[in-house]
Amino acid sequence: MFTGIVEEVGIIRYASEKLIIEAKKVLEDMKVGDSIAVNGVCLTVVLLGRGCFSVELMPETARRTNLGKLRYGDKVNLERAVPVGGRFGGHFVQGHVDDIGKVVSVRRENQAIIMKIAFPERLMPYIVDKGFIAVDGVSLTVIDPGDTSFSVSLVGYTLEHTILGQKRSGDAVNLEVDIIGKYVERLSQRSDRVLTFEFLERYGFTKVR
Repeated sequence: MFTGIVEEVGIIRYASEKLIIEAKKVLEDMKVGDSIAVNGVCLTVVLLGRGCFSVELMPETARRTNLGKLRYGDKVNLERAVPVGGRFGGHFVQGHVDDIGKVVSVRRENQAIIMKIAFPERLMPYIVDKGFIAVDGVSLTVIDPGDTSFSVSLVGYTLEHTILGQKRSGDAVNLEVDIIGKYVERLSQRSDRVLTFEFLERYGFTKVR
């Protein structure tokens, strides 16, 4: 499990069926077998080197994310899995990318950058105003959602500490929608699981009096 709070920007030093990534901070307590999010994709560390680590890239992952387009020198967002008892600052991010979006436009609005992203139609039910979404592994808040696109506001810290500040119109980004939205949709599709006060009380929720 991840939070969408990027810890470090790594640099690709080799890209093929494996990725070798130069890093520093995320190496501090890293072990072979650990999970790490690379541009929001949950991968397993298979080798550790001096100032770098390696992860395997399965063909399905290369096809369904933007990792298959990475080349030597490209930069990637990195986040280690949340430790037990660790601080949780973003939202629940699984590292299971739902689909690839495309940057439509990037414009400045005062101190922020507004990025508009087109997404596949099948993700529309999960993208709601002020809801969470992970873009290349970065936890962001949705603004101005439409049927085929949404926008996010990127503040200075995000621009400086992630790769989103380098994105331009036409660039591909990994999208992971909020898992809670998926569960709510699944529940609403079950006619025998109507969301009522009685149902909520049965599972430990209480009415505010």
